[in-house]
Amino acid sequence: MPASPPAPQRRLIVAITGATGAIYGVRLLDMLRRLGGVETHLLVSSAGWLNIQHELDLDRAAVHTRADVVHSVRDVGASIASGSFATDGMVVAPCSMRTLGSIAHGLSDNLVTRAADVVLKERRRLVLLVRETPFNLAHLRNMTSVTEMGGVIFPPLPAFYQKPATIDEMVDHTVARVIDLFGFGQPVASAWQGLRAPSD
Repeated sequence: MPASPPAPQRRLIVAITGATGAIYGVRLLDMLRRLGGVETHLLVSSAGWLNIQHELDLDRAAVHTRADVVHSVRDVGASIASGSFATDGMVVAPCSMRTLGSIAHGLSDNLVTRAADVVLKERRRLVLLVRETPFNLAHLRNMTSVTEMGGVIFPPLPAFYQKPATIDEMVDHTVARVIDLFGFGQPVASAWQGLRAPSD
């Protein structure tokens, strides 16, 4: 019998931009590495690097080793700039308001926004962990535009029903829920089991 064709490679683009919360993108890479079977393509904006260094005390090499492929945000000729390069989608974690606005208006002015544009036009999943507070009207309208185009707006809000004891637990729960949006296998995040009604 002829050999079965190999299973298609699962691929996910991970972008880290200049909003606070660089831990989300880095932890996403770590979780995907532990999960296995997913090739990660990493993009970090210049402001993203500033936040990684300030918030996490990590250098470029320490972040690069967490990804399978690293692209420069200036390399608009990269594989992920074309819809012919199959991926499962893209996560921008964290997503700055500048990046959100560029995606909402189709401004492919760097590889982060070009890759996001490709994901949307190919009807793949785009998840934006938007980080800003409070939101102004421009932010809200841009989030609406991306949602109408099929993107998922996912502010990284902590879930206190899990009774997290540490910041790491809150980050891990958020990142696990993001991974589950892509259906890579068994759910990573623990499922909500409901509350018992109080007895009379």
